Amino acid sequence: MKDLFPKQHVMGFGFSLLLTIVALSVVKFDMSFNMAFGILLVTAIAQATVQLVLFMHIGESEDKKTLYTTILYAVFVGVVTILGTLFAMIWGYN
Repeated sequence: MKDLFPKQHVMGFGFSLLLTIVALSVVKFDMSFNMAFGILLVTAIAQATVQLVLFMHIGESEDKKTLYTTILYAVFVGVVTILGTLFAMIWGYN
């Protein structure tokens, strides 16, 4: 029965909850912008890593090149979407 218990998933869930609490503490303690941005950036990267590795099983496939290419493409699309939105809404696209 011990072999069937998903120990890594439970630990990942706990770590995700801890990261969420740390991110919420930024609002609770009214931190400066630079400190808040740094904490949120670190917790977001850690949260994404936990999600990819533990819950999306990114390291369990034989074809790692395709997985990492897909992740890189998704990041590219996200960055282009964010920059395009900023360009259209803030930076004076007329």
